[in-house]
Amino acid sequence: MAQLNDTADGSRKSAVGPRHVDVAVIGAGAAGLVAALVFARDGYRVLLAGSVKAARDGRTVALLDGSVSLLKRIGAWDAVAPHAAPLATMRIIDDKGSLVRPPPVAFDSAEIGLPAFGYNVENADLVEALAECARQAGPDLTFPGTDVVSVVDEGPLCRLNLGDGEVVTASLVVAADGRRSPAREATGIATREWSYPQVAVTLILTHRLPHRDTSTEFHTREGAFTLVPLPSRPEAAHRSSLVWMMAPERADRIAALDDSAMARAVEDRAHSLLGAMAVEGNRGSVPMGGLSVRSYAAGRIALVGEAAHVFPPIGAQGLNLGLRDIAALRDAVVDQADPGDRAALASYDRGRRLDVGLRTRGVDLLNRSLLSGFLPVDVARGIGLSLLDRIGPLRRAVMRSGLAADEPTTPSLMRRADAA
Repeated sequence: MAQLNDTADGSRKSAVGPRHVDVAVIGAGAAGLVAALVFARDGYRVLLAGSVKAARDGRTVALLDGSVSLLKRIGAWDAVAPHAAPLATMRIIDDKGSLVRPPPVAFDSAEIGLPAFGYNVENADLVEALAECARQAGPDLTFPGTDVVSVVDEGPLCRLNLGDGEVVTASLVVAADGRRSPAREATGIATREWSYPQVAVTLILTHRLPHRDTSTEFHTREGAFTLVPLPSRPEAAHRSSLVWMMAPERADRIAALDDSAMARAVEDRAHSLLGAMAVEGNRGSVPMGGLSVRSYAAGRIALVGEAAHVFPPIGAQGLNLGLRDIAALRDAVVDQADPGDRAALASYDRGRRLDVGLRTRGVDLLNRSLLSGFLPVDVARGIGLSLLDRIGPLRRAVMRSGLAADEPTTPSLMRRADAA
């Protein structure tokens, strides 16, 4: 093998071959940025490949408690926190119009000893803050802002061809390049995809009444209609984000509304819970579907985030589960001399199968139950919500289970920072 020499940016470059890094992360979205920061924090020489694209289309991310702890541990939370609003209460309101209508159920974070379940932040603000942290991370993390043209697993190493013509080798490649992941395609890992008769409309609203750090999820026959707190601004004291799942044909009609008509439609759907509303900024529209993979790693390439799993925005599981992927991958390889060790990546694969599989099935079942007009399904959901409302220990167990995506198998990174 050619001799490797240190370069000025802290990476290694052969006198006769390509530059070498320990870990190459493909994808500069939120998951990829966090992955790069996590591995750089442990002293790995990291290349983060990809360009930052943070569209302001009304999409937000609810970062649960464990994800916030992870950001604190890698030194990124201080950059994100000014853009985030606490989620102290999560409320579910059955609004399907069915014969069986359970009472609203409220989950209060104080019941399980937390000041908040997590924090809601605009996706664009999150990505921009994490990108700045990556740029300031120091010599262990190089972030050229260049996409990957191709990646080839050559056995001893992976070879990446970058858009600027550079060739880089890596011991481990972390594929965080999204649902249509080219890196996943290079592995040959099989996927299963499915779709729902729904489109999620996303937007940000200002409103007359305070949200009181409460996220409210209306369960409708077309899916969830969820209002989530956002931090105030000098020009707008009360702000929330909206994810409104609806049939595609209705989404087309909603998309044609001007901002005033849209605000009235949202206020009507929310039963004026937050008073008069106004639309802030641009809107988004995302067809709903799901994706699962047969394996979370192959050769020296590991999948994280939406390269590994996609499902509807219910229960704030999406990015939080992706951050759990990253913490689990780090924990699987951190004690190995070779971060692309096959046995370590096989362990990562086994560990993610159960966790991701259970949550994918849970979200899928809940979403399909909302779409079903079958009376026994409505009855079962109604009984379940009524029990949660009336039985405190059961309600608290469900709350802890909802946050469990952030704790058990990754204590070194995702446990609560104040318990460290």
